[in-house]
Amino acid sequence: MRAKVDKALETALWIIMGVMVVNVLWQVFSRYVLSSPSSFTDELARYLMIWIGVLGAAYVSGRNMHVAIDLFPSRSSEKSQRIIRYIVYALVILFAITALVIGGSRLVYISHILGQKSPALQIPLAVVYMALPISGALIVFYKLNDLMYK
Repeated sequence: MRAKVDKALETALWIIMGVMVVNVLWQVFSRYVLSSPSSFTDELARYLMIWIGVLGAAYVSGRNMHVAIDLFPSRSSEKSQRIIRYIVYALVILFAITALVIGGSRLVYISHILGQKSPALQIPLAVVYMALPISGALIVFYKLNDLMYK
């Protein structure tokens, strides 16, 4: 299951990055070659960057490639390292649930209820904010998986 989630997330990140590159190239082309800058490219690039950053954080968390200070754990015994790892995983799960899943879901709900739309693209901002609870759920999935199988 984890391998399938990894692959789906990796594919989504590749697609988002590809769309972002094409979008920025169009922005540069339309501004400097056509002398008529596109009105939506700046906003689209911003929203795609949000999705790349937040989903990328979930991907990195799942790969255990995130930045960590391991001075204290590296000097501890194997048993202490395992305990520290479990405590860190539990704190990450707590943060992901409270800040990303619950907080992000509230943000999505509020922006949906208020009917907020982006200025240039006219897409619901709830779609942009969905990156938060999705990323939080992925982080929780990865860390629960790490707790059970490591």
